[in-house]
Amino acid sequence: MPFLRFKGFEKEKLQSVSPLIIEEFARIAEVSREKVKLELLLVERLTNSPLSLEIMMFPRDQKQHDEIARAMNRILHKQGFENVHIFFILLSPALYYKEGLPLRAKVSS
Repeated sequence: MPFLRFKGFEKEKLQSVSPLIIEEFARIAEVSREKVKLELLLVERLTNSPLSLEIMMFPRDQKQHDEIARAMNRILHKQGFENVHIFFILLSPALYYKEGLPLRAKVSS
């Protein structure tokens, strides 16, 4: 955790830049690289949908979210991915479960 979920991207190009994505994201979000999960979602477009990067994570300061979005956009743009929609899905530790227990309960015990 966190999860970076890419939709509509070319796998090979994304794989080649994934170490940089992980490094930059981990630095800005202040998490270890091992915790950053990248996923390529295979979707069938029914309409003209844009490339998107969905970031599921626990909330940070707005400045960190802004910096993450700028860094991800810069990296993806250099790879030729343009007009990428980047958005965050913010998770709550009390509603994130591991082994049936909320993360907040596991941390406090």
